[in-house]
Amino acid sequence: MSLKVKNDLAIFDIEATGLDVSQDRIVEIAILKVASDGSESSYVKRINPEVKISEESIEIHGITEEDIKDAPTFRMIADELAEFIGSADLVGFNSNKFDIPMLAEEFLRVNHSFKVADRKFIDVQNIFHKMEQRTLVAAYKFYCDKNLENAHSADADVKATYEVLKAQVDRYDELKNDVDFLSEFSKHNKNEIVDFAGRIAKDKKGEIIYNFGKHKGRSIAQVAEEEPGYYGWMMNGNFPRYTKSVLKEEMERIKSIRKEKREKRKENESKNMENKIEQLKNKFGQ
Repeated sequence: MSLKVKNDLAIFDIEATGLDVSQDRIVEIAILKVASDGSESSYVKRINPEVKISEESIEIHGITEEDIKDAPTFRMIADELAEFIGSADLVGFNSNKFDIPMLAEEFLRVNHSFKVADRKFIDVQNIFHKMEQRTLVAAYKFYCDKNLENAHSADADVKATYEVLKAQVDRYDELKNDVDFLSEFSKHNKNEIVDFAGRIAKDKKGEIIYNFGKHKGRSIAQVAEEEPGYYGWMMNGNFPRYTKSVLKEEMERIKSIRKEKREKRKENESKNMENKIEQLKNKFGQ
């Protein structure tokens, strides 16, 4: 079956130097872009991460430092990558936890204006785990009845991910052939994650909250009142750049609201004082 696509879809996969989103870098990215008219285009690029690739990662994806020593850096390909993705919604396997945060970090690291968050996300792994509780290799076999050759090759993985997504929609009646529905369904947490890494979320009331640690479930505003140093600890800690940018934006919003309240209070106090003076003048005939 064909997936109903209103906006372009960018099905992508990343291979990296390791699993730490805030510290590790991309060494390969593959994208299959599906347009609303069903046409497809591909983008595959190896990238010099400018840092060491862990031995564990090399064992998984097989890309060595020798393989990418002459490859362009992310800064060099950021413009063409952003242009290729455009405004497309993003699809991947375990992408909400790894690929999307990693991509966001890379763009932030080079101060690129590309906004990863301004789009829908579909995580095929979340859909798969809700339905079958398996891995991509098993998913490909289960849904497509095919053996995944060259697993952990970004190009092979991204093509398999797209085939699995189409097969999932075709297999389950409760899955609507609609990107908005699939994006919502593939979310893992009950709270809406705001920062990809899951450190900042939005609760059912729409409040921006901490989603981890001793202040889990408490609003940023409340913690800022009771423990203002917590914000500084996070901004100076080993958290992803995108998490910090989301937190900073929320703190600036809170400060703006506080400033407006202070100015409104002063304005009201000034008006009250003017009214009292006017009343006194009237009372004594001045």
